[in-house]
Amino acid sequence: MKKINLLAMLALVSGFIFTACDDDPEPNNLVTIEGIPATAEIENLGTLGPVNATITAEDGLASVTVTKDGESYLEPEFEANATSLSLEFSYTAEEADADQNIVFEFTATDVDGDEETVTHVLSVGEAPEVETEVTVTENISEDVTWNNETVYRLGGRIFVLDGATLTIEAGTIIKGEAGTGTNATALVIARGGKLMAEGTAQAPIIFTSVADEIEPGMIASPNLDPDIDGLWGGLIVLGRAPISTPDGVAQIEGIPPSDTNGLYGGGDNANVADNSGVLKYISIRHGGANIGEGNEINGLTLGGVGTGTMIENIEIIANQDDGIEPFGGSVNVTNLLVWNSYDDSFDCDQDYTGTIDNFIGILGFDSDHALELDGPEGALDEGGYTLKNGSIKGDLDATGGEYADLRDAVSVRLENIYFFNFKANSDFELDDDGSVANFNSGATVLSNLQFNISHLDEGNRTIADIFNDTTDSGAFDNLSADEASVVTTPTVGADKSAFAGWTWADADGQLTDF
Repeated sequence: MKKINLLAMLALVSGFIFTACDDDPEPNNLVTIEGIPATAEIENLGTLGPVNATITAEDGLASVTVTKDGESYLEPEFEANATSLSLEFSYTAEEADADQNIVFEFTATDVDGDEETVTHVLSVGEAPEVETEVTVTENISEDVTWNNETVYRLGGRIFVLDGATLTIEAGTIIKGEAGTGTNATALVIARGGKLMAEGTAQAPIIFTSVADEIEPGMIASPNLDPDIDGLWGGLIVLGRAPISTPDGVAQIEGIPPSDTNGLYGGGDNANVADNSGVLKYISIRHGGANIGEGNEINGLTLGGVGTGTMIENIEIIANQDDGIEPFGGSVNVTNLLVWNSYDDSFDCDQDYTGTIDNFIGILGFDSDHALELDGPEGALDEGGYTLKNGSIKGDLDATGGEYADLRDAVSVRLENIYFFNFKANSDFELDDDGSVANFNSGATVLSNLQFNISHLDEGNRTIADIFNDTTDSGAFDNLSADEASVVTTPTVGADKSAFAGWTWADADGQLTDF
């Protein structure tokens, strides 16, 4: 058999193929994508680009798509049948991208169905390690954020100074170290400083003691009882709204006079709307450290705080002094719960002019008054304040356990408040001639105060018995049923649903009776 040279045979075949194609029309114009690098690296939370890409298709573009890990990510717009497109592309890595390779595919198709795909692989660096606990020992003089992956320890009295803003993320836990006297720990928002502490019903912000073993995600303390108080200081917010003191300015109680960052007030009516920030969904626990005889820190102290400040959804538990105490100022507080305060649950002073709306008080064994309501201490008298839509549960074993004291020429409006489970000798007092005068003139208004005394067999079981005018002026002698009444089923009080799910009181079953 005659041998055939293989190379010659391949040449013949090649020639045949070339000849067969020689008469075909010219091939379609190509689609091209230029400017997209094959790979790139960025740091965690860093940004790629912008990358400038050029896409061409002489027959006209039909579609351009960008996918991220196989999922549609971007479809840039262009004019129909455009022959070119300039595409600026950038990408900022998210937390979930840390230590990942992200695959982007850029695909262009022309009107004839020709297609070009370019692949880009973006490598994202590792997430930085987050400190799980930080001790704060210096005042805050510039804007800073506390994140919810870190527990913050207050190593002393920490001020947010004038011009600085402290932002606290939802779900963050802050723990105060033990200390009394000048070493009492507290977080203090000084005049001109701001606190942006916006918790949520799913992730409240919790202020507590270093003795508390609570961890992020928990509501109830795993080791501290809800009546242990005085383990640290508390939260203090100071502003420039008007206060009624002789000088119109004062040093807040709980802060030594030597520390001028503790000053509050000093403003006129132009400062009524002073803004100290936002406080939402916050639980404050186990505070009230003593800095001197009769000088403790309240759970939440508000000194000269203006209406520009938002305060709502606040829980205060086991404080050695008062639960909350506004000193002057005009800020409004909505959805407030105080449980197991050592002194008074709700205390107002120095011509406070705001409103506390929808509140719950749960007195404990050491509680004194549910309401201690004081008037001005200086010449300024803007007409007082309002407490409305409240429900307060007494403690039959409390060492004090009084309903209310109206003192120091107070002007106050008390509306739609329900009291129950108080002791047989608990009373509601007018304590001085000035307070009597304001009641008689109508500056103080009582509206729909309801008292459930069905658990008592003796003691103060009528309105006449409960209301005690210590000046013997007879101011309470003719209270109407619209002002105060004895009930077994209340028609007024707080809406407890505002405290469901995020408060320790709810988790402990304390809201069952409300």
